[in-house]
Amino acid sequence: MYKNIIVVFFLIVLTGCGKAQNGKNESSLPATEFSKKLDQTKDAQLVDVRTPGEFRNGHLKNAMNIDWNADDFTEKAKVLDKEKPVFLYCMSGPRSTAAAAKLQEMGFKNVYEMQGGMMKWRNANLPEIKVSTSAGMSLAQYNEILKSETPVLVDFYAEWCAPCKKMEPYLKKMSSEMPDKVKIIRINADENTELCKELNVSALPVLKLYKKEKLVWNNLGFVTEDEVRKRIIQ
Repeated sequence: MYKNIIVVFFLIVLTGCGKAQNGKNESSLPATEFSKKLDQTKDAQLVDVRTPGEFRNGHLKNAMNIDWNADDFTEKAKVLDKEKPVFLYCMSGPRSTAAAAKLQEMGFKNVYEMQGGMMKWRNANLPEIKVSTSAGMSLAQYNEILKSETPVLVDFYAEWCAPCKKMEPYLKKMSSEMPDKVKIIRINADENTELCKELNVSALPVLKLYKKEKLVWNNLGFVTEDEVRKRIIQ
């Protein structure tokens, strides 16, 4: 009898955990699922939580811009209707996740966020509205940069990317200390959205190391200075 009670107890716990996990997954959607859900939802409120500069460089149709990092985010968010669904996105995910938690704390009932943000949206070739006329670097120009006897290290970064900022000092130091060993090129992902899409850069930071125009190392995420130096001299 006691064994049966224990089994029932664990089944209840597991079922509860499963429901909680599924609930979380339902509110955090991949780009294509986010797009479908948005199209199917009546009275959807779409919010871009990036900076105004990022917003001008490309955003989803009918999105309003409420900058998560601005001091007045909470105040501006009050214009949203708590009874209607809210769809959030940023550039790669962290800001929309934080904004979603804040809105839920404020009493919003249905909040959805896009996994991977605009980088995944663009990677999936989904439509966007562009206000900025800056085209950024072309793929042909990028390939010209790689034509070097010296290894070329390309750093795809963004101003909002915390790991990028952490890596920036040592990359600049390496650029000045070892110009005969490596040529370091830093490319702002926000200003080169088409290039990122063509090179399948859908998250940051990304380091690409080329030797004689051939890609020999491709790294996504934070990496230490020692590891980068080791890759260059290999």
